[in-house]
Amino acid sequence: MRALTGGLVVTVLLLAGCAGGGGTRYDSASSGGESATAATSSSTGRYSMAKDAYPDLPPDVSNVPDAVPRVEPRAPSGNRESYEVWGKTYHVLADPSGYRNQGVASWYGEKFHGYTTASGEIYDMYKMTAAHRSLPLPTYARVSNVDNGRSVIVKVNDRGPFHSDREIDLSYAAAARLDILGNGTGRVRVEAIDPVAWQAEQRSVASREPERSATTTAVAAEAHQVTNEVATMPRQPPPVPSTGETAPAMANGHEPGEHIYLQVAALGSMANAQALKAQLQDEISQPVRVTSDTSLHRVQVGPLTDSRLLEPLRDKLRRAGYAQAFVVNGAQ
Repeated sequence: MRALTGGLVVTVLLLAGCAGGGGTRYDSASSGGESATAATSSSTGRYSMAKDAYPDLPPDVSNVPDAVPRVEPRAPSGNRESYEVWGKTYHVLADPSGYRNQGVASWYGEKFHGYTTASGEIYDMYKMTAAHRSLPLPTYARVSNVDNGRSVIVKVNDRGPFHSDREIDLSYAAAARLDILGNGTGRVRVEAIDPVAWQAEQRSVASREPERSATTTAVAAEAHQVTNEVATMPRQPPPVPSTGETAPAMANGHEPGEHIYLQVAALGSMANAQALKAQLQDEISQPVRVTSDTSLHRVQVGPLTDSRLLEPLRDKLRRAGYAQAFVVNGAQ
């Protein structure tokens, strides 16, 4: 237990992963990278705290960015082919490519903050790092909480956790973003990242973004230019019932069962019309078609055969920024 100002007492979250068993960590400095040292008290161990703990006044770590995968040389320590902890031998993978495993994650915090990790780096619990028994140091990995879908990218730069039921030990920041601080542990999936492939993917995404932005801008400009003109074009009048009786209308003079559409824009460019079609299908999850004549390409959402669907669809289009949509029949 740790006492806070005003007499408030909170339960200290004891880390059952690398810090389990009274604060056990892989101690490359004292073991030559081959074993772990148990620091059970401040007088006998390398750490000033006997047990790990939740930080007293932690900063907001919700916006701490993911670690950025990059090619790095192997760390000078913590990468022996095998090492022994508590009489058990562990083996370090020669290549992390394709590593994927699911298990329990724990986290470690204040006791180890500011101390040297197995790789030689200084542990900062407010950065996106982790400890693993067998991945080479460093390895970048995606860690996903299988219960809530949250995901982070961490740099594995330390050894542990040395409990058979644990897969990985996370920094305080990584655990916070995965929402496992409260329970102390959580079910996760760990996937090693190839930095070269990851960086190539990021460059590909970045190169496509200007093209997508330019297409969106062109579609919006052309739609703005012609929509008002199209909105005032004469529309086909509703058919007059031959019996002289009033037929039940669906909407805007359209008969029940008749396919109708909401026209969003009429564009002079087929390429822009197709781009707008794709964008609308993405944003409102409704069928969209393009009908063309010699001069215009009309982007229309539908078909609809039930008047009750019309207003909800109008609302979707308004929220997506297409407030000028109007009703046309299937022949228009």
